[in-house]
Amino acid sequence: MRFFNTEGPVRADLHYLLPPLQRWHLDEVVALIERKKYFLLHAPRQTGKTSCLLALMAHLNREGQYRAVYANLEGAQAYRERIDPAMATIVTDIATWASDGVGDTQAPALAREVLADTPPGSALGVF
Repeated sequence: MRFFNTEGPVRADLHYLLPPLQRWHLDEVVALIERKKYFLLHAPRQTGKTSCLLALMAHLNREGQYRAVYANLEGAQAYRERIDPAMATIVTDIATWASDGVGDTQAPALAREVLADTPPGSALGVF
């Protein structure tokens, strides 16, 4: 039985939802991505930002032109100005999401290699 979810990502098999890719101008977002432009998804809490990003990731991966990974980087926030553990957390979290989310089995090993051989300030870019 489906229900309304008020926390965390919405799952279509469990929750009522509005189609996430119809909630924004998908063509405009894809055009920004094609032009290698950044974009900001800003909205109040619990309005579907994560659900929209997860749907965008699935859409991009399904199309096959891009390989998109969603990663929650909140864990690095605890380190504040301590760049070494923050960058290690970010690189490790992206690798984990890549492995679990899109099956990139090489990402965790690459993350470990980059973190071992690269100054923390450059680790994300090198990864």
